Amino acid sequence: MYNDLLVEDKNTHLEHLEDDIINNGSEGGDNAINFLKATADLLSGNSTKGVNVTVKWDGAPAIVCGPSPENGKFFVGTKSVFNKTPKINYTVQDIKNNHTGEVANILQDCLRYLSTLGLKEILQGDLLYRQGTVKKTTYKSSSGKSEQMLSFQPNTIVYMVPEASGLGRKINSSKLGIIFHTTYKGKTFDKLSAKFGANVSKLRRSPSVFFDDASYKDVSGVATMTIGEMQSFQKILNMAGGSLKKSKELLNKIKTETNTLSVGVQLKTYLNSFIRAATDLPSTKETASEFRKFFLDRTQKEIDSKKTDKGKEKYIIVQKEGLKFIDSQNEKIYFACATYKTLQRAKQVLIDKLNKAKSIGTYKTTPKGLQVTNPEGYVAVDKSGKAVKLVDRLEFSVQNFTAAKNWDKK
Repeated sequence: MYNDLLVEDKNTHLEHLEDDIINNGSEGGDNAINFLKATADLLSGNSTKGVNVTVKWDGAPAIVCGPSPENGKFFVGTKSVFNKTPKINYTVQDIKNNHTGEVANILQDCLRYLSTLGLKEILQGDLLYRQGTVKKTTYKSSSGKSEQMLSFQPNTIVYMVPEASGLGRKINSSKLGIIFHTTYKGKTFDKLSAKFGANVSKLRRSPSVFFDDASYKDVSGVATMTIGEMQSFQKILNMAGGSLKKSKELLNKIKTETNTLSVGVQLKTYLNSFIRAATDLPSTKETASEFRKFFLDRTQKEIDSKKTDKGKEKYIIVQKEGLKFIDSQNEKIYFACATYKTLQRAKQVLIDKLNKAKSIGTYKTTPKGLQVTNPEGYVAVDKSGKAVKLVDRLEFSVQNFTAAKNWDKK
């Protein structure tokens, strides 16, 4: 169903919900609609537990820790524990041997403090801060009110919490903060399988570590969907389903294509190019018609890069056959783009609702100072543990494309 969404059964990559129509054809479209419907049911209070939602925290780096499946000893690491030659750290010396720079310093703190939590399972989390990276600042809201805040910026988003709040006091007194979101099971490191979600209820509380799971919590009740909103949302899903049926044949054909210059791969590249350009997709008609020019320009660039006629020949054929296919599939490409845009629209309705219940202030850095932004996004997880991202790609993905990272991935 969603085998492409978990790479090598490790939590290293998730696809955006709307991209699943390109990756998995009409079945991917059906799955996307089902995820959206189940998430809306969750927010309306009519959920049958068909899907759970977790918050995507913009932490860095990813930390994997817990008892080793091979010897039971506590270890820490980054995603490099899943390397072909894994970097697994049981001691400070292991960290010095496997890592350098800031990551080595981070992992030494993680080894010292996370080992006190009594983990019985291997968990993955996003590091939010450690001692020395939390700053005290005075923040003036748009209303002009000033408040003493604690701020930390693990990656792209700046998080801020009132210093005098209960959460602020916990953060102020701790040495390290982490949000756990994934559990791993298996008898060896190379056989570990990932399941989204982490049960932190039985972890030992420590004043040195602020931790939580990533499950969505609408403690204020402001993110619930009314009957009227559910009816409007269902109409959007019906539109997506209608256009999906009309593009089914095309989507099922291009999902099998893996060549970089294939129509399928280039269609996904084309649709994602609007995100990098920080622009919304234009009208469905324009989105569909402009794809032909995009494909022509991309293949022509490949042709022009070859110095000999023989080298060009292969790509001339690719271009000719691709354009012929696009011209013969105009209507189906139109409805594929319509499906993609409608899934984006439905996803945004849910994101806007989910964003209303954030518990920690989120901001982005601009030339004029900090500006309020939304959380990175959410992950919807079905009963089998399969998952898709619900991310406002114009707001967050663009920031992530261009943001300078302040930590080392080694």
